Amino acid sequence: MTRTALSEAEVDEVWRRWRSGQAVKVLAREMRRHPSTVRDLLKRCGGVRPTARRRGELRLSLFEREEISRGLAAGESLQTIAARLGRAPSTVTREVAGNAGWYRYRALAADHGAWARAVRPKPTKLSRDRPLAELVSGLLARRWSPQQIAGWLRRNPQASMGCVSHETIYRSLFIQARGDLRHEPTRFLRTRRAMRRPAGTRLPDGRGRRPGVLTIAQRPAEAEDRAVPGHWEGDLVFGRGMSPIATLVERSTRFLILVALPDGHRADLVAAALAARIVTLPIALRRTLTWDQGNEMAAHAQFTVATEVPVYFCDPKSPWQRGSNENTNGLVRQYLPRTVDMRDYSHADLDAIADELNQRPRHTLGFKTPSEALNEVLR
Repeated sequence: MTRTALSEAEVDEVWRRWRSGQAVKVLAREMRRHPSTVRDLLKRCGGVRPTARRRGELRLSLFEREEISRGLAAGESLQTIAARLGRAPSTVTREVAGNAGWYRYRALAADHGAWARAVRPKPTKLSRDRPLAELVSGLLARRWSPQQIAGWLRRNPQASMGCVSHETIYRSLFIQARGDLRHEPTRFLRTRRAMRRPAGTRLPDGRGRRPGVLTIAQRPAEAEDRAVPGHWEGDLVFGRGMSPIATLVERSTRFLILVALPDGHRADLVAAALAARIVTLPIALRRTLTWDQGNEMAAHAQFTVATEVPVYFCDPKSPWQRGSNENTNGLVRQYLPRTVDMRDYSHADLDAIADELNQRPRHTLGFKTPSEALNEVLR
């Protein structure tokens, strides 16, 4: 593998493979280039390919400038040259006056000068508006996503700070040359990446089906359309040493409950811990629970007897059937990464994390918070 500079063709191939979802090591190996060479190219641009410069359609071309030069050498008037080119006389007049005048005009030099002057490092909105940039940085530090920040700014004009798109925030974070935001806020992003990655699909692990369970196809229709509260989705989130906690997400409001499992994730322990938390909810919020094919819910009958809440199991290889829970687990990872020991967190610690997440606006709720949405349905 070589570490020489990439050619233009190789740069195009790197971006093509990157957009298709190939990992850096894989595409570097297939292109027989060193991984650091490819990674440096991607990191310089934050994983976003820069837009190639192109000449504007209304600008004079090199051919037209050569026609102007030949016309001047032949002694033609500017009006005659403009009429032959189909341009306004003022366009040709400004072109000649701005490039050394009638007697010293040269087409190639004029074209190079116009191309150089067309470079505009236009300042972005965040670089021009420092108060807005500080507000965005502060919200990122509170672990709000760029999309949540952009939606909240549009929904709250009383903030009088203006609006900014989530794409502008992402590019300010990932593209180092811009420097509109401090580079440190990337650690507050859910993935903590300093480089954008193309969207892709993750293959499910495909655990098998067990007999004697209720399938998701048997779940009431009201749970599917999210019109009625009280239908929950659940899963386990693991930390260092396979230390678990349980996450419960209400489908209509995305309200989150975290359940500590200090003694492990044996089926009877999980059923007892979940039942103890579910029975504290109002009866209107205890309708169904949807889980994946994990063995930790093998004691689902015990859970149903204690709570009168039936448990429905997703199909194998179908985590998207618990989409709200999967998405919320990603939010939880901002607070509880895989490197921490979940047994170090008490019930009070987990309640504080859940409360902070329930106070964050959600795009799917029209940028209301889950707490606001839950209060509305309870009223």
